[in-house]
Amino acid sequence: MARTGSALITTDVDVALGCLRRGGLVAIPTETVYGLAADAEDTVAVSRIFEVKGRPAGHPLIIHLASADELSGWAAEVPPVAELLANSCWPGPLTLLLHRGRRVLDVVTGGRPTVGLRVPAHPATADLLRRSGGGLAAPSANRFGRVSPTTAADVLADIGSLLDPTRDAILDGGPSPVGVESTIVDCTTDPPQLLRPGGISVEDLERLLHTDLAPASGPSRAAGMLATHYAPVASVLLVDDRDAAERAVAGVEGDGGRALLIDHGDDLVTYARMLYRQLRDADAEGVSHVVAVVPPARSLGHAIRDRLTKAAHR
Repeated sequence: MARTGSALITTDVDVALGCLRRGGLVAIPTETVYGLAADAEDTVAVSRIFEVKGRPAGHPLIIHLASADELSGWAAEVPPVAELLANSCWPGPLTLLLHRGRRVLDVVTGGRPTVGLRVPAHPATADLLRRSGGGLAAPSANRFGRVSPTTAADVLADIGSLLDPTRDAILDGGPSPVGVESTIVDCTTDPPQLLRPGGISVEDLERLLHTDLAPASGPSRAAGMLATHYAPVASVLLVDDRDAAERAVAGVEGDGGRALLIDHGDDLVTYARMLYRQLRDADAEGVSHVVAVVPPARSLGHAIRDRLTKAAHR
């Protein structure tokens, strides 16, 4: 068994596959963040995801598939808008909310009639999904409401003590290249609704659809829709520009606190990839306040602004 460092961490897809087949949990690398996965058709294993994360039982999970060809059974129907988005964007950081099919368990959706489905792009997890022959239910691999993990070491630090090396594993696929979660689009509404901005931009999706996405409305029905989420222990202060950030940092330090400034200007790719790393570093270093310059509202900026707003909400 090719395990490195902790007994939980492996680079061997065979090890991860064996854990899933025995009803264990596997932290999986994706292009967005690391997820905590279980066989989506194993009620006991999926229930344990909620236990390990401390996640409310009614908060729905996303099911990860090997390809768009596997939608049948997981989705009751695939409307044209969903088919277009799946064929254009998968594998990739896009989740489609659809009416659930016969294979979807109540524990996955919290009893809701809809389910989030996506095909991740990370090669290790793509291989794992192909060989598993089914779907993997997986939220982010961290304690609920905290900062999402983008490395295997993050997962180990967050939930390693809650996993069992005899039946669970952390599949190390290196750092997540995107760094923020998938975009979620509700394809059961007309027009489709944007439930969560993420790794694929709203502008790109609207160009594909030749129409605007509607803003989210109605009850919470997908991951990441709560007002408070992705939060470090440190308080998060949001400012509009570098000058305001430097003033805020000076104010925090003048009051005896410690501040970390996050600002990547217009480099939204770097901002997204580094955001969770810097939030985690703030807690590791005992920083009292994170001061973040809010990026432009375009492309990945929508997702970054969403995560910062929820991290700052108390």
